[in-house]
Amino acid sequence: MKRIKTYGFFLTMSVLLLGLLLVDPVRGQHAARLSFNSLLDMLLLLPPILVLVGLLDQWIQKDTLLKYMGPDAGAQGYVYVLLLAAVAAGPLYVAFPVAVLLLEKGASVRYVVFFLGAFTTVKLPVLLYEISSFGLVYTALHIGFGLLFFFMTAQLFERYQTALQMKSF
Repeated sequence: MKRIKTYGFFLTMSVLLLGLLLVDPVRGQHAARLSFNSLLDMLLLLPPILVLVGLLDQWIQKDTLLKYMGPDAGAQGYVYVLLLAAVAAGPLYVAFPVAVLLLEKGASVRYVVFFLGAFTTVKLPVLLYEISSFGLVYTALHIGFGLLFFFMTAQLFERYQTALQMKSF
């Protein structure tokens, strides 16, 4: 029963995909191909990311991380996280192992939430494409409002975490 709970979502999606193949074979084959390609992309991308996260875990000392992204880091923590997000590449699920590493090393929740948000908008290749396609004004507005929103969200997350910690005492 525990295995069914563990793999329930995967089994449900497989049954639905099989049902789609039976009801509408053309769409079912297309959906199966897309699912397989997405799974293959993820399986090819995650192992190098996990190796990199393991290396970062060994290379970055906890004291250093606390200095730059700990509770008392201030504005410089946002700058470092923004730079980390800007040089990153890949889809959002690549950022989650890095976020877990940051949390385990003692980074403040506000910086991790800001990192995840910034990862979605400020990657350098995306910025270059956006500037060339939509112009500098649109890109500046998009990035500015996005970062403001992520900053506010990060503050809310930290306040919520603090409230939960206070409640548990």
